Amino acid sequence: MTGLYYEDFEVGQTITHEKRRTITESDNQRFCDMTMNQQPLHLDQAFAADTDFGEPLVNGLYTMSLAVGLTIPETTDGTIVANLSYDDVSHPEPVFHGDTIGAETSVLDKRETTDGERGVVEMAVEVTNQRGDVVCEFSRTVLSLKRPE
Repeated sequence: MTGLYYEDFEVGQTITHEKRRTITESDNQRFCDMTMNQQPLHLDQAFAADTDFGEPLVNGLYTMSLAVGLTIPETTDGTIVANLSYDDVSHPEPVFHGDTIGAETSVLDKRETTDGERGVVEMAVEVTNQRGDVVCEFSRTVLSLKRPE
């Protein structure tokens, strides 16, 4: 599916993304290895057992990155010039191995660039687990292509 062009985004629009993903221990391990994040709270079962959580947590940056990926098909797949920013990131609830996450995007604002050739779109992304708990929230601002004439 092709993403949305600037003109297709409507302020106030909400997009519920169909794709979901169950996070495995292997996913979390690989992400931590690739990013050189060896935080024992993410990787060490014995260490994590002695924390308030009682088990390893999925790396929050992996959760956020996966959520962005889940949103791409219905938002910016093939229609983006660049991601401009990620702001107001929060992780209100932990994510554990075996959790399944999904995402919903709300369009907050949009404006044309000063040259009128592209558009800037600000979106809020809410990430939930299989129980409906919000596990991550952030805003994403993109530079979007306008529809070809």
